[in-house]
Formats: sequence, structure tokens, C-alpha cells
Amino acid sequence: MTHSANYTQKPRRAHRGPARRIGRTLALVLPVMLVLSGTLAVTSVNWSGNSSDSMLTASADNLSKPAKSRAPQDILRDRLLLELQEKNPGVALTHLQQEVNRHPSLARHCAAIARALGRAAVRVYGPTRAQSYARPVCDTSFATGVAAAHLHNR
Repeated sequence: MTHSANYTQKPRRAHRGPARRIGRTLALVLPVMLVLSGTLAVTSVNWSGNSSDSMLTASADNLSKPAKSRAPQDILRDRLLLELQEKNPGVALTHLQQEVNRHPSLARHCAAIARALGRAAVRVYGPTRAQSYARPVCDTSFATGVAAAHLHNR
């Protein structure tokens, strides 16, 4: 008895028809649809609690302006920069020292604020007059800011 070659033929793959393509499409599209619908649902909820605001939208009136930082050191720096322009750098430096004494947590930001005041003083008063207001607040950081701004403007 002669035997022919014993090999088993692999079964044919099932036809990849329209059902499989629809399944793949749904597998790709469905998660995207769920995320989008969830995002739209979150933005349409009245989170403010005011009955007059019926819908919270994801857009804002003016997105070109950056959000104001409300960190204490940023508020202090902005207030002192305004004070520097309205009065003089000496008043701003005195108030900086008073605030650091009153709130010791601001001490680590003192040098950065003083340098910012020094740079602003050069813009407002010029380097020579700005330097005349220098005092040892925050380890002479005001003078450092004045010098840096003067060298940068050369």
C-alpha cells in the first residue's frame, strides 16, 4: 500500500466581508464619538449654579488675554510695579520690605520682585536715576535688576 504525502490542508480563512469592515470602523469611530459627546455634555451643564446661566460654553469672549495669576507674589509684584510708576522706586522698595517682613513666605520671591522693580525703574527713570533708589532690600536685587536692564538696553 502506497501512501501519498500526508499533509493537512489549512482551513480557508473566513471571507472578510462587509460585516468585518463595519466592525473595524465602529471600533475606531465609537471611542471618538463617546469622547466628543462626553465633552459636549460637560460643557453644556450649568456648573455655575445660577439659574440665569442656562449653558456654560467652552468658548470665552477674549482668549487672546492670558489668565491673570493670582499667586500672592504675583499680586504683590504687580501692585509694586504700579506703585513704582505712580510714586517712585523708593516707595515700592519700602513696601516690598514691609510685605516680606509681614509675610515671611514671600521672602523666597523677594529677589525676583526686586529685580523686576529694578528693570521697570530703568524703563521709567533711566539707569542713573533708577540706581539712585537702590537699597539693600532682598540682597541688592533691585540694583542687579537696574544693571541688567541697563546692560540689555545698550
